[in-house]
Amino acid sequence: MIPPSPTPTLLGVDVIWVATVLSGVAAFAVLVAIYAVTTVRDPMVKRVKALNDRREQLKAGITASTKRRAKLVQRNDAADRMRGMLQSMKMLQDSQLKVAQTKLMQAGIRSKEWAVAVIFGRLVLPIVFGIFIVWLVYGYDFFPTWGPLKRYGCVAGITILAYKMPDIFLKNKITKRSDAIRKGLPDALDLLVICAEAGLTVDAAFHRVARELGRAYPELGDEFSLTAIELGFLTDRRTAFENLASRVNLDAVKGVVTTMIQTEKYGTPLASALRVLSAEFRNERMMRAEEKAARLPAIMTIPLILFILPVLFIVILGPAACDIKDALIS
Repeated sequence: MIPPSPTPTLLGVDVIWVATVLSGVAAFAVLVAIYAVTTVRDPMVKRVKALNDRREQLKAGITASTKRRAKLVQRNDAADRMRGMLQSMKMLQDSQLKVAQTKLMQAGIRSKEWAVAVIFGRLVLPIVFGIFIVWLVYGYDFFPTWGPLKRYGCVAGITILAYKMPDIFLKNKITKRSDAIRKGLPDALDLLVICAEAGLTVDAAFHRVARELGRAYPELGDEFSLTAIELGFLTDRRTAFENLASRVNLDAVKGVVTTMIQTEKYGTPLASALRVLSAEFRNERMMRAEEKAARLPAIMTIPLILFILPVLFIVILGPAACDIKDALIS
């Protein structure tokens, strides 16, 4: 009887097992890519609908759609339950609520009811994840080789992470949204300069810039559209500009808002001020690109050592090592 051939190994690792795992990962990635391509949607449809709802709210104080009102009532009921639970435990403060609402606006979430959900998540998530990890570590004994210190550190770390999870999620969305707005801000200011020199009003200029940049920079187009709507319906135009500064967590946007308020108040030329700001923002963007390029050699050092050099050594020294091994065996 012929004995079965041994499974090929490389550095003590089963080659067939590794190839099977990599094939499974590749197949999963292909399925995810196909799903992403077939389910792609136009992001402007949802944004235009949200802006139209905001326009209707500014006009009449309520939304025009009956279905939309029903959804808001259901959401308010859920928010009222969470609010009542937090108030009964005396864990809901106005300062926390305002901070959460500001973060939600900066993340692009318009509904203020989610602020209560964020505070409620800080209360519920540590309890849920804490009970689960305590049962997993101490009750089920999932890590039998761990000592008491490691188990305590695991439970404490996951509980703290669960408490910080809503803030981490909001911070991540705020950072991504701010970066997307920062990229398109110089182009938006250039278009505002052109609109101002063409004789358009500030409201019409914001509408025009939002329409032109809505595809390339949807986040910036969303904020400019909302600002244009508020400029048309709010009694105090300064409030509309201040709302823009509060919705975007960027010093550059705050500078633009300050410039717009000063031009509205003192009647200074808007085009020249915006042209100076646009040049400054472009120089700042170029400096950030140069900074990233200067850091690239230091960042590439670790991947070079870990991934490229070992492969290079195997390719160069592998044949010589095989020849030496064959010579010693023979």
